[in-house]
Amino acid sequence: MIKLFSLKQQKKDEVAVGASSAGKSKPTAAQLRLTKGKLLLTDKFNLVACGFSRIKKAVFESVFTISILVLAMILLPKTCKTEFPDPNNLLKFKLIISPDEGYYVGGVFTFSFTVGLSYPHEAPKVKCETKVYHPNIDLEGNVCLNILREDWKPVLTINSVIYGIQYLFLEPNPEDPLNKEAAEVLSTNRRQFAQNVVRSMRGGYVGSVYFERCLK
Repeated sequence: MIKLFSLKQQKKDEVAVGASSAGKSKPTAAQLRLTKGKLLLTDKFNLVACGFSRIKKAVFESVFTISILVLAMILLPKTCKTEFPDPNNLLKFKLIISPDEGYYVGGVFTFSFTVGLSYPHEAPKVKCETKVYHPNIDLEGNVCLNILREDWKPVLTINSVIYGIQYLFLEPNPEDPLNKEAAEVLSTNRRQFAQNVVRSMRGGYVGSVYFERCLK
């Protein structure tokens, strides 16, 4: 009797479970694909987030390393000084040159430096922020210096550029000009060139171009 009762109870339980299961609808193929898609999307998102985190870390390490290189290699001559407008960004800074001899003695000239993440494989970007009457610097601040262009090599440093710019103020070169008018005057009449430089640094017109005062 006990066995028979057990079998009947077991059968009732199975019927009840079956009825309960029948009340639930089976997921459709579309629902299964949607669920699978959500799981895949979550996995991809986590993978992208992980990759982005690694990229951020790599970029930070690159910036930090290049910043250390920049600081370690800036050895300034007495006529130069640097300023860092943003102390948290050592890859952008100002160079202030005050020549103590030559045509531009007594002037103060500011250059902006931007060091890219490819440094030292690429030269820094340099602009002259002071409008200057110079054969090798145009009125937009572009600087004609060979090591900033085709002659740059990874063995060169920020110091190489600084000394190159300083040399342009000591020995302007009319053979490779950006300001052709200034180059022509330098080639044909050095006395006139010297007068034009002084006039521009005091503040005034040279020809039709006005220069702000940049003397100490």
